[in-house]
Amino acid sequence: MTTDDAAHATTDIRDLAEADLDRALDLSYTVFHLKPGDRTRSFHRDLLRGGLRVGAYDGEQLTGLAGVHRRTMTVPGSQLPCAAVDFVSVLPTHRRRGILNSMMDELWRRCAADGRPLACLWPSESAIYGRYGFGAATETYGIEIDASRPFALRTAPDSRPLRLIDPAEAPAMLAPRYDATLPHRAGRFTRDESWWRAGALDLDGVRMNAGQEGFGPVRVVVLGAPGEQPGGYAFYRTRGPGEGPGVVRVDELEAESAPAAAALWSYLASIDLTSTVRAQSRPADDPLLYLAADRDQVRVTGQEPNLWLRLVDVRTALTARSWAAPVDLVLDLCDTALPANAGRFRLTADPAGPVGPADPTAPVGATWEPTDEAPDISLDVRELASCYLGGTPLRHFVHAGLATEHTPGAVRRLDAALETAWLPFTGENH
Repeated sequence: MTTDDAAHATTDIRDLAEADLDRALDLSYTVFHLKPGDRTRSFHRDLLRGGLRVGAYDGEQLTGLAGVHRRTMTVPGSQLPCAAVDFVSVLPTHRRRGILNSMMDELWRRCAADGRPLACLWPSESAIYGRYGFGAATETYGIEIDASRPFALRTAPDSRPLRLIDPAEAPAMLAPRYDATLPHRAGRFTRDESWWRAGALDLDGVRMNAGQEGFGPVRVVVLGAPGEQPGGYAFYRTRGPGEGPGVVRVDELEAESAPAAAALWSYLASIDLTSTVRAQSRPADDPLLYLAADRDQVRVTGQEPNLWLRLVDVRTALTARSWAAPVDLVLDLCDTALPANAGRFRLTADPAGPVGPADPTAPVGATWEPTDEAPDISLDVRELASCYLGGTPLRHFVHAGLATEHTPGAVRRLDAALETAWLPFTGENH
């Protein structure tokens, strides 16, 4: 037995008891170099209490932590239960002992028992999670508008009135609009009232970065007259001129149409005593990039992966989503962490109707059956996860040598079947 094996043998992975929640938070804050206030700590405690959680114990010492929030994610044509992995921490004194591997193995078992075919996370170190089958599945752009001069648009703004509302009223008023937009893009999450308050609006000031850099409280602007469902809305914060020019920071913007989006962006770019509008998280195909009459006024300031996805149950994930084109291919799939997913399978899908049991209410889906036939494509579950929501064509991974096409044209056919009208997007980063 090696020294590492002997050290690992002393580690016990088990339920994190509620009595250990504060110890777990202290561990996580140590690992991530955080010093949160009382409200943030209380928020984190509630998150841990309400989710799945495991701890790594060396005797009675808590040395590792991993938790899961129970979320529901949009996938093309449907929604699926998803395990949002969070609080993954190992004490610096206990690294390289296999603790993270053991905790992830236990999380996979719990996800299966909880009926969660997908898992996701926002990695602090993306290099770590590829080996656990996570792939970058959504991408965000940072966008900046030069609002020092009038912001002209090629699309006429919606003429309905714009009005500011009390942020406390936003969850009840805007949830129907948000829910109506969910099917348009994969990679988004359903929200309950508590997530609206804490995750989207931060009404209780629990997110540690909410008031940094001199920005004021959240403002909510909606498009539409009182009593009607808003055609769109935006959450934003402002910082007036001081050491630098005034800035409008857009945290979320949803619109039912291009004219509605034009009205909201035009408003944000016209706020007095500000000359810059910044949105740190927008879809890669945001219509704003085409709405501007002067494209030089809109600048892409960053481009990065956002949500990382793991297909915990490949069969359920593939048969639950819809497909843009017929496909009938044999895939040789590698999954070292979850061997039940690995092997050679025939994927058959048809957008004209379900290919499984006849059910007129079922979403358009696919079959995924074991086969001994020669593969058309070989790939790892990590790459399949990146392609699953329709954001990344598989051909990119073939060009990078990370997937292999055995049958000419097979990758092109699979890409066509996975394609979505809008790119997937995850505006949340927590």
